[in-house]
Amino acid sequence: MILSKDYLLTSETNLPLNLPERILQFGTGVLLRGLCDYFVDKANKSGIFNGSIVVVKSTDAGSTDAFAEQNNLYTVAVRGIENGQIIKENYINSAINRTISAKNQWQSVLELAINPSLEIIISNTTEVGIQYVGESIFQSPPASFPAKLLAVLYKRFQDLPEKGFVIIPTELIVNNGNVLKEILVKLAQFNQLSDEFLAWLQSKNNFCNSLVDRIVPGKPNAQKLQESWQELGYEDQLLIETEVYRLWAIQGSEELKETLSFCQVDEGVVIKEDIEIYRELKLRLLNGTHTFLCGLGYLYGYKLVRETMNDDALLGFVEQLMLAELAPAIPYEIEDSIKQQFGNQVLDRFRNPFVDHQLLAITVQYSMKMRMRNIPLLLSYYEKFQIIPPLFACGFAGYLLFMKAVKCENGVYYGERKGEFYEIKCDSVNVFYKTWQCGNIEEVVETILSNKNLWGRDLTQLNGFAESVKNYLRTMIITGVKEALPKGEEIEN
Repeated sequence: MILSKDYLLTSETNLPLNLPERILQFGTGVLLRGLCDYFVDKANKSGIFNGSIVVVKSTDAGSTDAFAEQNNLYTVAVRGIENGQIIKENYINSAINRTISAKNQWQSVLELAINPSLEIIISNTTEVGIQYVGESIFQSPPASFPAKLLAVLYKRFQDLPEKGFVIIPTELIVNNGNVLKEILVKLAQFNQLSDEFLAWLQSKNNFCNSLVDRIVPGKPNAQKLQESWQELGYEDQLLIETEVYRLWAIQGSEELKETLSFCQVDEGVVIKEDIEIYRELKLRLLNGTHTFLCGLGYLYGYKLVRETMNDDALLGFVEQLMLAELAPAIPYEIEDSIKQQFGNQVLDRFRNPFVDHQLLAITVQYSMKMRMRNIPLLLSYYEKFQIIPPLFACGFAGYLLFMKAVKCENGVYYGERKGEFYEIKCDSVNVFYKTWQCGNIEEVVETILSNKNLWGRDLTQLNGFAESVKNYLRTMIITGVKEALPKGEEIEN
């Protein structure tokens, strides 16, 4: 039997259904469903939040058929280790009430704005999603996420101006709420919207900076999915796996907790005036390490994050990179003991035997992630110690080699690992494709590092960085990534 309301009628599972729609969510991705929607569902089951989510699918990829077939129900399989105990738990999430396609049902999206019970907007449209695009918000639909959001807000202003929204983007960019607000103001001016609307936009809506932290690798492979269905007793095409660790840090006052009452049910939801410590630890030590590990680990020969932790050389590289190079460069005062504790948690999360976190999945928008997560630490480390962090340079060389596209077919670029092709899903891949045509390591490194469009500055100006990257990259190409990786005493020194 397929998971749906029909399944619930034949089981002993009672879920809170038909709750008023209180949250508008842009994105159907696994991170939102495995974290934010997880907290909402938990609160609903506790009789606290008592509100459902209406989801807007804002991209053209895929479809919403599975959501419709399963009445928007899906299973969250939580797997991992917590306080030394193995955790295996399954939850049927009923927080989503309906899913709407922005492309095919744009008028229905706009009609959501006049629902007085709707009071919260959340999003995760990837780090590329929150960017300014000068376009009309009166298209059906607008192309960019900010334009879609602004169209909804403008409709709210026209029909229900007394009620603004609490808007919480979860995209992994610094001060995401502030950035989104600035983009919307600029976009409103581009669309020549009234001064009254601009005043309403900025005064009646609460834009919250936020941070999300939970590894949600997504839907299991076909074999594992079949095994899960057998264990559960029903089929679920929307099933996702998550680790145990969870954090949604939201910047806001105590008063905000009344609207976001789901914060009461789980310590993983944190609402504080200052969330910088959470952002820096997660962005730098977890995501930053991931960003270096994914390219290196894949070229090394592995497919999953946890596989890399069973390799002594990669494990040593990751530990030293995270705690000896990334941690000291964090531009925020954090006690060393807190960094160490968080770093150890990260290593345990990487080792999680239940989560098949694909290295290739982390490489999506690789260049944007490298710029946002790690380049600020490179600059901070260089300014603080006046030397180049060697493991950082090694990781960057691995990134350059991963981004070496060897062919392009129908607009899709591919790299090559040991005779097998892999897709490079990065908006900047064409830059690397053209650069690598020269076949000269010196020229490739100099050209990429000096590209201010990629990094915001010329990285060849950091004394020794280009040479270090060249040396690692040369070794990787000649003798292989495994042989190029610093090992044992090389790392310690």
